[in-house]
Amino acid sequence: MELYSRESDIIKQLPQKKYFRQRAHSNPTADHVIDYPIKSDLMCWKSLYSYKKDDQDVEFVDIGCGYGGLLVTLSPMFPETLILGIEIRVKVSDYVINRISALRQKHPNQYLNIACLRTNAMKYLPNYFKKGQLKKVFFLYPDPHFKKSKHKWRIINQNLLSEYAYVLAEQALVYTITDVKELNVWMVKHFTEHPLFCQLPENDVENDPIVNIMTDCSEEGKKVTRNNGDKFIAVFKRIPDPFFDRKYTKM
Repeated sequence: MELYSRESDIIKQLPQKKYFRQRAHSNPTADHVIDYPIKSDLMCWKSLYSYKKDDQDVEFVDIGCGYGGLLVTLSPMFPETLILGIEIRVKVSDYVINRISALRQKHPNQYLNIACLRTNAMKYLPNYFKKGQLKKVFFLYPDPHFKKSKHKWRIINQNLLSEYAYVLAEQALVYTITDVKELNVWMVKHFTEHPLFCQLPENDVENDPIVNIMTDCSEEGKKVTRNNGDKFIAVFKRIPDPFFDRKYTKM
């Protein structure tokens, strides 16, 4: 009985980050060994969310979720919403998976609506999500890839925005935050130049409760706060296709 109790306590302990450290940079164009469905209909979500209803879809996605701070924060705020973190780094995604498992053990019937998946969002996002499925997508402190030759690695670029628009529902929101002013200018420029996105007014951003919590919920955000760094926030809305003629959709 004592042995069982000791093992149970070990399971409930949160993983320690020092055992899951990995380089901050990962080449998204490299051939990472990743299993992914050939189409979204073949994705088995119940392997990540055991309580998932048959008609329930993932609606929130944190792309480049890091150590899962946003996932854990959003979970009790949106208990009926399935939330997914996507992370390309092996050790970091392992940490988040272990963290969620430990939280579920420690708090029964809680944190059942969050999960982490190791994959490459720049290559395989439409393999997981249907057209118009997502309602909120987050990019918290994405890798700035400072060198001009590596700007093509940035998670926000003109080609990828069309893929994001495909998996986002109309009126869905995209949240971005960075401590690099030049990257913020880059992201705002690309989103506002794309025909399927518009930037939310500053008043709407300030009144969004998610904006208030996402500034410091991640490890990177806490580090920026400790260093008294600047934080640049921008939120964008997925708008209807201005070139899509809806009168022909019923034919």
